[in-house]
Amino acid sequence: MLLSYHQHIQPEAGCDEAGRGCLAGPVFAAAVILPEGFYHPLLNDSKQLKAVERDQLRYVIEKEAVCYAVASVDNVEIDRINILQASFRAMHLALEKLSSQPGFILVDGNRFVPYGKVPHACIIQGDGIYASIAAASILAKTYRDEYMQKLHNIYPHFGWCDNKGYPTLQHRNAIREHGETPYHRKSFRLLPEQLELDLDQ
Repeated sequence: MLLSYHQHIQPEAGCDEAGRGCLAGPVFAAAVILPEGFYHPLLNDSKQLKAVERDQLRYVIEKEAVCYAVASVDNVEIDRINILQASFRAMHLALEKLSSQPGFILVDGNRFVPYGKVPHACIIQGDGIYASIAAASILAKTYRDEYMQKLHNIYPHFGWCDNKGYPTLQHRNAIREHGETPYHRKSFRLLPEQLELDLDQ
């Protein structure tokens, strides 16, 4: 069973991102403040859930959360500032959009850029430990998947409806055949042979 909170004093927002390891598309992040005593039997790390379960939980979270927000940073900005900083930026944007600001932030992972003067805790694999981080992981994942489905309708060759921009064999074969799109992350190694070319130079 997931823990409801990390501390009892201040309203607590869970933060998580989706899409850091992708070759294309934005990185998304969500921030969620859950009501005291919130519980749902399916709630867990989004990666442990089926798509239909994530969609069901998204509806519950959006309906029952004290407040929530989702934000993204596009591939152009990712290339400019790097994916780690873009992930932090997306989390900050989500926190800024919350209708009620938290007094404490729980972040999935081991690093975070402080959000103003609000104290925070970084929790490795926190999306499988704290309910608010799990909720944020579900929102970030479902919003990003929805976005990548829209891009798939424009660029169907890349299979983004299935791989969501991750470096699958299907995705990389499509890059070889059709080239890059405006949504690909130019700073990422899109094809394995790029490393060999760089070493030969």
